[in-house]
Amino acid sequence: MMAKIVVTGMGLVSALAPSLGKTWYRLICGESGIQKCHPFPDIPAQPLALVESRPSYLEDLLKPALSEALDDAGLAPPMRDCGVAIGSSRGFQSQWEEGASAYHASNPSHGEERSLLATPECLARIYGVSPASIVAQSIAAQGPVLAPRAACATGIWAIAQGADLIRAGYCSRVIVGAVEAPITPLTLAGFNKMGAMAQSGAYPFDQNREGFVLGEGAAILVLEEASSAQKRQARIYGQILGVGLTVDAHHMTAPETSRQAAITAIQDCLQRSGLKTSDIGYIHAHGTATHLNDQAEAAVIKALFPSSVAVSSTKGATGHTLGASAAFGCIFSLMALSHKVLPPCVGLKEPAFDLNFVCESHRHNMQFALCLSSGFGGQNTVLALSS
Repeated sequence: MMAKIVVTGMGLVSALAPSLGKTWYRLICGESGIQKCHPFPDIPAQPLALVESRPSYLEDLLKPALSEALDDAGLAPPMRDCGVAIGSSRGFQSQWEEGASAYHASNPSHGEERSLLATPECLARIYGVSPASIVAQSIAAQGPVLAPRAACATGIWAIAQGADLIRAGYCSRVIVGAVEAPITPLTLAGFNKMGAMAQSGAYPFDQNREGFVLGEGAAILVLEEASSAQKRQARIYGQILGVGLTVDAHHMTAPETSRQAAITAIQDCLQRSGLKTSDIGYIHAHGTATHLNDQAEAAVIKALFPSSVAVSSTKGATGHTLGASAAFGCIFSLMALSHKVLPPCVGLKEPAFDLNFVCESHRHNMQFALCLSSGFGGQNTVLALSS
C-alpha cells in the first residue's frame, strides 16, 4: 500500500507578514502587501510585494520560514534522518548582480586585472550553495537533498519530490518548499521589457488586469509519513495526494492555445489521487493577472470542472513570487482545508471569466483542493490535497 503523506508544519514569509498566521489573517481580510516602490535608482517606481522596505536576501527569507515550520511541527534540529527538497528559480541572483556591479564599478586603468570584489566565502555561496543545502545544514539532515528548479512550477515540483522520497522509503520525513528573492535590477528590467508587469497593481482574472506584480517570500512545509506523525501526536493540516506534471513543448513564454497538456496534467493528478472533477471544492489558481495566463487557465477550469467549484488566486495579495508561488498556493490551500475558509481573489473587481471566483473570504466545507501552477517553457503542474 502506498504511504500516506501528511503535512504537520508550515512556515511562510510574505509581503503580507513575516509569519503564516499573520499572513493568513491579512489574506482572509482581503488585504494586499503590494505597494509602489522605487528600490533601484535606474528603474522607475512600480508596484512590488516586498517583505521589508528594501529587497531581501534569500537566506533572510528562508531561515525564518524554516524556523516557523519546525516550531509548528514540534520539531527541532538535529534531524539526521530527514530529507530536504527546497527549490528556487532565481537562487542567489541578487548576489550575482551585486558582484557584477562591483566588478564594473572598479573602473581599473587599461591592462589592470579586475576582481569581483567578493570574499571567498561569498563566492562559494553564490557558486555552490542552494536553498536546499542551507536547510539541510540548518537541521543537520543527512538524508537526500534535492534542489528542483522549474521556473514558477518549482514549488509543486519540490513538494512532489519530497512526497516521493517518503513513498520510496528513503526517509519518513522531508522538509519541502521554495524560496524566492527575485526583486533585482536585472529581473525587473527583463520582465518590464517583456511588457509582463503591472503598472498599478495585480488584478487576477479581472477585466482590467495589467500583468503581474513581482513578489518575494519563502514557503516551507514539513511532510511526514502518516503513521509517524500519528505516533508523535502531531497536528495534521492535510494530506498530499497526487500530482500532475506535463509540458506544452510549444513556446518559452506563451501557453499553447489548445491547453491539452495542461488538461492532461489535471487529469493525471486526479487519476493518481482517486478523485473526480466533481470532488474538488476549491482550486487555487496560478492566476498571474497577465492576459494570456488568466485566459488560458480560466478556459481549462471551465472546460473540466463544475461551475460550482470555488476559484481564487492569491497573487493580488502576495505578488507573484515566481518559483515560490506554487508552494505559497499549497500552504494557502491547506489552510483553507483545515480552517474550512476560502481565501479571496484579492484585486478582482470585475471578473473577465464566468467562474465561481471567491471575491470575499467565506466558510466552505470542502474536503479536496487543487493547486495549479505553470512556468516558462510550458510547464504545467497540479497538486491535489485533502483535509
